[in-house]
Amino acid sequence: MLSVHVSSFPAPPAAFNMAAHVLAHADRLAEKSALQILRPTGAERWSYGRLSAAVRGAGTGLLAAGLRPGDRVLLRLGNTPEFPVAFLGAIAAGLVPVPTSAQLTREEITKMAAQITPAAVLAGDGIALPDAPAKIIPEAALRDFETLPPCDYRMGAPDDLAYIVFTSGTSGTARAVAHAHRAIWARQMMHSGWYGLGESDRLLHAGAFNWTYTLGTGLMDPWSIGATALIPAEGVAPATLPLLLKRFDATIFAAVPGVYRQILKHHSQLDLPRLRHGLSAGEALPARTRSHWRAATGTAIYEALGMSECSTFISSCPDHPAPADAMGWPQPGRHIAVLDAAGTPVPRGVPGELAVHASDPGLFLTYVGAEAEAQAKFSADGHWFRTGDMVRMTPEGAIAYQGRDDDMMNAGGFRVSPLEVEAAMATCPDAGEVAAVELRVSEETSIIALAYTGAATAETLTAHAQAHLARYKQPRELRHLDSLPHNRNGKIDRKTLRTTWPPLQQRGATK
Repeated sequence: MLSVHVSSFPAPPAAFNMAAHVLAHADRLAEKSALQILRPTGAERWSYGRLSAAVRGAGTGLLAAGLRPGDRVLLRLGNTPEFPVAFLGAIAAGLVPVPTSAQLTREEITKMAAQITPAAVLAGDGIALPDAPAKIIPEAALRDFETLPPCDYRMGAPDDLAYIVFTSGTSGTARAVAHAHRAIWARQMMHSGWYGLGESDRLLHAGAFNWTYTLGTGLMDPWSIGATALIPAEGVAPATLPLLLKRFDATIFAAVPGVYRQILKHHSQLDLPRLRHGLSAGEALPARTRSHWRAATGTAIYEALGMSECSTFISSCPDHPAPADAMGWPQPGRHIAVLDAAGTPVPRGVPGELAVHASDPGLFLTYVGAEAEAQAKFSADGHWFRTGDMVRMTPEGAIAYQGRDDDMMNAGGFRVSPLEVEAAMATCPDAGEVAAVELRVSEETSIIALAYTGAATAETLTAHAQAHLARYKQPRELRHLDSLPHNRNGKIDRKTLRTTWPPLQQRGATK
């Protein structure tokens, strides 16, 4: 039997708007709590009525500021509810929001802005802005927009461009991933295929508002089904999350593996009577973390695999847990295959590259400004998008993850290209030749490390990284070498670097 899972999903309506879909229940549930921003001392509450008014008011304000449908709006906002309000408000009005991490430096965000040529930048206090000829709209003005009359939803074709997100490309340049309005329609496959989510649920996501994992799993999906989204306020420590989970009656908890580990570091037992289960994505969930969480809470963690180009599409769920040798199943409605180098499905049990069918409604449109690179990721017949993830399909159809077919690194749930880190660090005076790799610190933790050949000090390299790279991209371990290993083609041999790096546990590396 071949490694193929064939399934289909109903098409979205011919006239469609992503924001309208997310807030379809807002009138019926006007008084229900849509969002609660949690602190140990209490919560700020947004009803569905308030949320809908704020989103559509933001749409009105953005249009009144001179923006026109199709204009791109760069979001440089912090961990505040204005972030999702601006995101949905722009989409409601037919604009194209571009969410970005507040950690990015001016240098990084200027390069990214050059790819998308934004018409406006929504600017939060203290957040680096790009050097770009765009209208600057401060966050304070955005808050004022929320009281304006509601804009009409701009309905269009499901394939119309809705938003753009950035992902770290294998070339070392961040790629602008263009998504259609239909992307939110496809996320319905996750409701039962991963979340086990219903209208009565209260989903607490541990991430910040301005992280795309939070934006989708923590906000858009609960709202699109009429559930309540719970988000910790800025500054809430992971050790405090169990208190919030219990005090605010969370039924589902979503986080990256690192957050689960931090919680378990401080709590061996957790009394969470309302919690049904947890969700994990962003990086592989270690078996040890999974078992420790079950022992501490009596609940399971369900894992998902996805990417910026298609969100999650492989997952386990309460109704269909993953077998011991796999991470999950193709979600109902997905059409996936495991391919060999020629683009042919391999027999089940044989490792190959995971691919998503081109007909998947959640699949991206293209890379803005790098359309040829996007097209090159499809099979020769154009039927399959090749993800770069190496997997094995079991005889029963489950998916066992085998790793990446490239040197991409994972930093706390963020995918990072070594080429991007190397390009920034090579500009440090006396750095010499540099190479970035992901190193495993323990069964549960990995870090980004940098090898270099020049005379620069570790202190100089660290300061340079802090000035030129977002925190999650900065190397946590530095190693000086007389020369770097290269393969026969003259390229840096990162596999050899990883395998010959001295054990970090013996070097006092941060864990």
